[in-house]
Amino acid sequence: MALPAALQNKLRLPVIGSPLFIVSNPDLVIAQCKAGVVGSFPALNARPAAQLEEWLIRITSELAEHDAKHPEAPSAPFAVNQIVHKSNDRLMHDLELTVKYKVPVVITSLGAREDVNAAVHSYGGVVFHDIINNKFAKKAVEKGADGLIAVAAGAGGHAGTTSPFALIQEIREWFQGPLALSGSIATGDAILAAQAMGADLAYIGSAFIATEEARASAAYKQAIVDASSADILYTPSFTGVPGNYLIPSIVAAGLDPANLPGSDPSKMDFGAASGDAKVWKDIWGCGQGIGAVREVRPAAQLVQRLADEYAAARRRLLAA
Repeated sequence: MALPAALQNKLRLPVIGSPLFIVSNPDLVIAQCKAGVVGSFPALNARPAAQLEEWLIRITSELAEHDAKHPEAPSAPFAVNQIVHKSNDRLMHDLELTVKYKVPVVITSLGAREDVNAAVHSYGGVVFHDIINNKFAKKAVEKGADGLIAVAAGAGGHAGTTSPFALIQEIREWFQGPLALSGSIATGDAILAAQAMGADLAYIGSAFIATEEARASAAYKQAIVDASSADILYTPSFTGVPGNYLIPSIVAAGLDPANLPGSDPSKMDFGAASGDAKVWKDIWGCGQGIGAVREVRPAAQLVQRLADEYAAARRRLLAA
């Protein structure tokens, strides 16, 4: 596996819990890391901006305390997602705190910047950049990203449209560094499949929405449990950037999924196109892999299920 030193021998499963806008919080991140997978959150989830430092203090201190008590099973590293898009006027503030607390892994989205990568590298941090095609992957590496997150068809939120088989194959023709795959991964079997096709890590988001620690409404969590891939709509209508959303949440917001208004991608105007309904809060992002999510459970139990399935899949292949 082409893992950076920050992740080598520190993961129970080759998994990054993806940063979920609004949903990811310290409770979920800490639970994920203690369970042995990378936990992450968008810096913008901490509001007001001053709250970000409070979150970083809590996460770093609680994980350090856990590690001191459990040297036989230390926590996995955590990650912070930074939105590099020009609409994010908090980026420099949030990046300063990222450097101050030496966040082990930084996930950059919606743009790649050399100065951001250099700031993270200044203290030994690792940068993963999420991309939806091979062109953007090359730009990210050229600007100094250490690793890539291939956001393939079926992923939640701002997903791409390329098959994971095609996307991973194209990237691996020229890039041998750390590579995570995102897109409908919600089982241990899928984690192993991601590795088999050439990824080092699975990037899992939607399944973690239906966990007790996640900062999502009870209705959102239950919708994840009740829905399947048939209940997902891919549309640019809400932010100007195409993404996957739960159809029941669109209907509940009083909108017709077959007749949605447009939105300006240059403004990233979350929710403006849908009247009083706000994207992510009322219009729920979700990936196509949710058919595997059968109940709301603690994050540690979800990781245990994934670990059991992953081990069983490995045994099944070895016995074939």
